[in-house]
Amino acid sequence: MSISANISAQGTPLASPITAPSRKLCTDCGLSRTDDPKRCGQACQFIQPDYPGLEQRVHGRQRQHDRPGHNAQPDELFFGPYQQILSARLDPPTPGAQWTGITTRLAEVLLEKDLVDAVIAMAADPHDRWRPRPVLVTRAEDMAQCRGMRMGYAPLLSLVEPALAQGHKRLAVIGIPCQIYALRAIQPQLEREQGLEQLYVIGTPCSDNTSTENFHQFLGLISDRPQDISYVEFRADYRVEVRTDQGDQQLIPFLNLPLSTLPPDFFPLTCRTCVDYTNVLADITVGYMGGHGQQWLLVRNARGQSVLDGLQGQLVTSAPISKGQRGGPVRGFMANTERAAGGLPLRRMPAWIKPLVNWLMPRVGPRGLEFARARVEMKAIEAILHLRREAPARIKNMLPQHVWDLAARYGLKPEPSRESDPVVTSKHKL
Repeated sequence: MSISANISAQGTPLASPITAPSRKLCTDCGLSRTDDPKRCGQACQFIQPDYPGLEQRVHGRQRQHDRPGHNAQPDELFFGPYQQILSARLDPPTPGAQWTGITTRLAEVLLEKDLVDAVIAMAADPHDRWRPRPVLVTRAEDMAQCRGMRMGYAPLLSLVEPALAQGHKRLAVIGIPCQIYALRAIQPQLEREQGLEQLYVIGTPCSDNTSTENFHQFLGLISDRPQDISYVEFRADYRVEVRTDQGDQQLIPFLNLPLSTLPPDFFPLTCRTCVDYTNVLADITVGYMGGHGQQWLLVRNARGQSVLDGLQGQLVTSAPISKGQRGGPVRGFMANTERAAGGLPLRRMPAWIKPLVNWLMPRVGPRGLEFARARVEMKAIEAILHLRREAPARIKNMLPQHVWDLAARYGLKPEPSRESDPVVTSKHKL
């Protein structure tokens, strides 16, 4: 069944009659909503990923950490292949953007310079500002609808083949890691069979996504006016920034968040076992956790550099900082995750000590790149522990070697009888 007629070149969302099948480990990236949903078995990050193979294809080399090469960078074990890391901000910042607007500005420039025919990205649902919906954008001015953060799942990749069928053979895609992994897996097939000529991938890091319904529950816990909240950001200074339609701003320390009242399955198993926080298969990753108050750019290959070059004169850049020590916080996270027995990794703290810890963490805790390294190690540990508890049969095929390398520092190693020697196949010939 063709669904190309359900897309407008100005960004109307997909209204697909194809429903995603129900799976335990699925973020509805959109691949299962296409005419060939069986490709999920070969292209899904949560089945049998081949990060070394796709890194080699996309970047021309795998991440280098135990055998440094002449192109290797010191943090590739944590962040994947890259050419340079920057802290950056758009000057002037874009109104309505989550940070300064670098991600959407990159896509705007690709359209302005006629380097792509269309951009596939997320906009807000017209009935719920927090619910993401995939859109196809062909005019730079229409990228404004994609500014800001959404929370939830939406079938981004269901737009790729209809876009190609409409004649948009040069595409840019903005997506989160599970979407980009599947896109890269099917890219050769799209080039060979559907005429894809050019693909730029702008990736954003992703950690602990949840359903839009769950996010509304969270907003109700942090505000007595959740309907007025227009902006939420978990910042690298250990605080959550909340803004309202009325112009109010509030900074809530992480320790003061009412997370203990959330249900244990608030974050689905997919997000608790994701192995690609930094979106390693993008051409350029735009995030914030390594930026220390600014945005964090990982330029991964020549294509990513060419995208960034389009913002010359519009960016203020600097070298990222790296301060503090991550070891203690990561070990504490691991202990709490084990103690939580599948729920949220929380430990109640006496009220009298919270103000002291809230004051100390932004000053002595891991900051900048060390904060990002800590988060990547936490994600690796979390994936291992939750899979061991809830889906042990998947560990051998689902966890790439770099996850074990990250967790080894904290004493987590594969169990030889069950988790070692993952199966490697040449499945990425789609």
